[in-house]
Amino acid sequence: MDGTVLVADDDRTIRTVLTQALTRAGCKVHATSSLTTLMRWVSEGKGDVVISDVMMPDGNGLEMLPKIAEDRPGLPVIVISAQNTIMTAIQAAEAEAYDYLPKPFDLPDLMKRTSRALELRRRAPGGTAARSVDERPEDLPLVGRTPIMQALYGLVAKVMNTDLPVLISGESGTGKSLIARAIHDFSDRRTLPFVSVTSADLQELAGPARVLARVKGGTVLIDEVADVDDEIQARIVRMIDAPGDHVPRFMATGQGDLADAMEKGRLRKDLYYRLSGATLYVPALRERVDDIALLSEHFLTRAEREGSAKRWLSEAAQELFRVYSWPGNVRQLENTIRRLALTSRADEITRAEVEAVLGNQPEMEPVLGQGSAEKLSASVERHLRRYFDLHGNMLPPPGLYARILKEMEIPLIKIALEATGGNQAKCADLLGINRNTLRKKITDLDIEVTRRRKLM
Repeated sequence: MDGTVLVADDDRTIRTVLTQALTRAGCKVHATSSLTTLMRWVSEGKGDVVISDVMMPDGNGLEMLPKIAEDRPGLPVIVISAQNTIMTAIQAAEAEAYDYLPKPFDLPDLMKRTSRALELRRRAPGGTAARSVDERPEDLPLVGRTPIMQALYGLVAKVMNTDLPVLISGESGTGKSLIARAIHDFSDRRTLPFVSVTSADLQELAGPARVLARVKGGTVLIDEVADVDDEIQARIVRMIDAPGDHVPRFMATGQGDLADAMEKGRLRKDLYYRLSGATLYVPALRERVDDIALLSEHFLTRAEREGSAKRWLSEAAQELFRVYSWPGNVRQLENTIRRLALTSRADEITRAEVEAVLGNQPEMEPVLGQGSAEKLSASVERHLRRYFDLHGNMLPPPGLYARILKEMEIPLIKIALEATGGNQAKCADLLGINRNTLRKKITDLDIEVTRRRKLM
């Protein structure tokens, strides 16, 4: 790489790592913990690429993007942030950041993106100025730092300002309607109506006309489209084909595999193809268990703002949350947290209190598959295909092999340690690996070991 990179991050370790890596790659690097210093460098004409954190001691990096674009049109800015919410990804896209990476980021991936940004800068030194970032509500309940959620956020940011119809699939309670609403609220149609439509709204012949009159060129969301009967699906097709003078954007949600629903005749082919301009899959909570603690903290904070006492989950309660299958997904998690926040007898919520609440809720099929007969390899293949589908026509970031093995390895070791009560000798024997190898993996993967009574 050849060029000058400006790095702004209040974490000294990140500044050091990036400085060393970029310098070894052939770049000149200016690093700072201050946005004020960064903006001075930009105004002085320094730098070919900017890498900036969002939350800095003296300001918000995203809010600086319009000023950077005004002072230095076409200067690529790569945003990195530990605020792993859909809001950050959308704001970065709206402000026309060159790229956005959540923390912790993959260093080789960041280096490749920086290299592409430098090449872009050399080929197109002009560029266009960024748009300003509008005021947005900060309390969207769409949070997650797992790779599958970050990929979803990236796709939302890409499709929000297009006119493509969007088909959103996922289980009940995953937040499909929230994704649709987010796409509308951050799109160019944000000032126009957002109308959610059910089968009942289209029962009468005049139903589609009434819907179009209400939406006025905004966004129409058809809820659970595969559950709508064939006659009404045909009306939706005609509504999409003849929307009138003010053409709205059409989106739809559905549970399960909607392509499979089409093949089985539950969803009309003409309707499926009209709606599937962009397809998004919202993962089930059990597919992103590492987000459960983040979501739990979010809902506990919300409950506190609404008047409940300050609560937190004990370690044992958190572990039970991780291994529970959550058939109702995020909606069930939120309701569980709200109930615990009200009924817990102490500030720390115990495992026994969680068991009392979850014990009355429905059981679900095994997490590893759609039924007990599904092999682990088939389940892994299914999830990997969804992961690739989330990236559309793009490939996932490099280093996929190591990331996937790590995601499999961490829960395997954790569960084996739980099963053996934290006894590392027994755990190593169970896994069939050397005890020293297990110890190294526990250290490298930052796995907490707790000695307690065996679970099985």
